[in-house]
Amino acid sequence: MLNQIVLVGRVIALPEIRETPSGAKVATLQLEVDRNFRNSHGEYEKDWFNITLWRGVAETTISVCEVGSLVGIKGRIQANTFETKEQKQFHTCEVIAEKVSFLQTKS
Repeated sequence: MLNQIVLVGRVIALPEIRETPSGAKVATLQLEVDRNFRNSHGEYEKDWFNITLWRGVAETTISVCEVGSLVGIKGRIQANTFETKEQKQFHTCEVIAEKVSFLQTKS
């Protein structure tokens, strides 16, 4: 079985590090990725991803990247199930970064 994702895009919002109740450091990086084809108007559309960064990956990314930086993300997709107070279930997916490569700074 394989669960792997690779994204290359620009940072659109700087992550802020926070701690879980158990003391683990975590941050969320917002990444903008161009699609590789044009829409019916001849324009390239973009996708936006929230990337979850844990522990050392979070700390390194925050210290190096800035808005507009080009980064490569290697990671996995994690599925989550939540239940509302009304007992309605819904599912989400998130990208968990295992490695962040800093490809180009904004300037």
